[in-house]
Amino acid sequence: MGEDVLKPYKETLDRWLWPDVLRSQDTSVVKAKQAISSYKKAVGDPVGLAELMVFYCERAAGFCSDVGYQDDSYFNALVRMFEQALQIIAQLSASDRNPLVARLDKVRTISHNFGYGVSVDMDSLLAKHEKVTRASRRG
Repeated sequence: MGEDVLKPYKETLDRWLWPDVLRSQDTSVVKAKQAISSYKKAVGDPVGLAELMVFYCERAAGFCSDVGYQDDSYFNALVRMFEQALQIIAQLSASDRNPLVARLDKVRTISHNFGYGVSVDMDSLLAKHEKVTRASRRG
């Protein structure tokens, strides 16, 4: 699957998760999630879906870190997307899974500066994912 298929979805995610605050643009978790839902309905490729979910987490965490954005509902949506991304990633082959998990680990590290329990939740979710992944490899 080419990157071009994901480009319009990523542009939508970028717009709604990392708005131009100097132009008074707002965030919209709903519109960002709609882009992922649209991709799932139109294409449905699990690797592309996982990529969009990880990209969502990267953009949301990056925005919060960059501008000091603190919004409880935005953080909750970020943690939920982090969890959903891990669930999709767990179904992928190791060659597809490992780079995506590494990117989510960077998101988790960035989240340690947020408060609101975001990093605690992400730490727990990632540890649980790694435990399940190890068990399935032994399996």
